[in-house]
Amino acid sequence: MESRAKALGHAIHPMLIPFPLGLLATAVVFDIVYLITDKAGFALASAYAIGAGIIGGLIAAPFGWIDWLKIPRNTRAKRVGLVHGLGNLLVVVLFAVSWALRANSDGWVPTTWALGCSFVAVVVATAAGWLGGELVERLGVGVDDGAHTDAPSSLAAKRVGTAPTAT
Repeated sequence: MESRAKALGHAIHPMLIPFPLGLLATAVVFDIVYLITDKAGFALASAYAIGAGIIGGLIAAPFGWIDWLKIPRNTRAKRVGLVHGLGNLLVVVLFAVSWALRANSDGWVPTTWALGCSFVAVVVATAAGWLGGELVERLGVGVDDGAHTDAPSSLAAKRVGTAPTAT
């Protein structure tokens, strides 16, 4: 089932999600380094990474929603996609709360609650990411109808929509 939102022959959503996921995971790494070293620069770097990750997530989400709308009703893919999307919404909300709690502290130093929100969000993001993989790799959502191991480039002028037959 091909994606509705495409650029240069590929689904846009999976092209965008590495940025917010990478930024938000890096924010948690910076938090851990801050906890170990007590160097405020890591707390500030984490706050910046969270802010950028939230923006990236808000940019990537509509493209996933567009693809989800195309999934046929009453299918496992529709249910998995819904949980995937809601999970990622929860991730953005948890990181937004974490960011807001930091904004109210001196030097953007994370409170215990801010750290808890971020750490829980990473666990939820991992589960939601697995569901995204399930959608693509197991349920075929967002996969080109003509996909096969010898398919021409998606940038090719003429695209073939069927897999080659065995001879």
